[in-house]
Amino acid sequence: MGTFAVKTHRYFLYAIIAVLGVVAYRSGLRTYLYDPFEREYLLELIVQHVYLVSASLFPATILGFATGVLASRKRFRRYAGMAMYLVGLGQTVPSLAVMALAMTFLGIGFPSAIFALMIYSALPVARNTLVGLLSIPREILDAGRGMGLTPMRMLWTIELPNAMSVILTGFRVALVINIGTAALGYLIGAGGLGDLIFTGISLMQPEKLLAGAIPIILMALFGDYLCGLLGLLLIPKGLRIMPTSDHGS
Repeated sequence: MGTFAVKTHRYFLYAIIAVLGVVAYRSGLRTYLYDPFEREYLLELIVQHVYLVSASLFPATILGFATGVLASRKRFRRYAGMAMYLVGLGQTVPSLAVMALAMTFLGIGFPSAIFALMIYSALPVARNTLVGLLSIPREILDAGRGMGLTPMRMLWTIELPNAMSVILTGFRVALVINIGTAALGYLIGAGGLGDLIFTGISLMQPEKLLAGAIPIILMALFGDYLCGLLGLLLIPKGLRIMPTSDHGS
């Protein structure tokens, strides 16, 4: 059953890419990209978009991870709800409003967009870090204490490896949210692929709209794939969810 699910997921991705190719051909996107100026401009916007995502996701991951770890500690556990509420304030407000608020303090451009995206992306990492650490079976923790491990040693050798699968799921959600929301950075002068999307909408030019939307979709798919590879590096082999054979299902 697991192998069938993996194959289905792969074929689904292939189908999405094929559909995007057909849409790009029928909408005139291919002709649009034949223009060297437009192609160069598209590459510039892709670089800006990747910069927005990477520059905001890195501090968001650190903030979310640190918050989740601290909230899971016994002395701070009573404040876990408050900590998650404070970290999640960014997602209770529409993303465009968060960027507008950031713009009032940091001005127009990259700093405001990066700060807003960081605030907007921290919650999934923080929440999944907390849930992953608190869901470790007590028997495993008692075994570590019985071996005489210090709290810090327990965290790095027992708790984090057992919680890493859940933590990476939160990181994957934050990455996908960040890639999509970064398109709004164009509205506050931060550039990115939102430039083509909103220009295509306002001018009713589907080729421009797709020139901005399709790279964002492909970025999200590629980011999801990289998260899978990251799981192979960070999750111990014995703790991975391995696909079972069709004969065993």
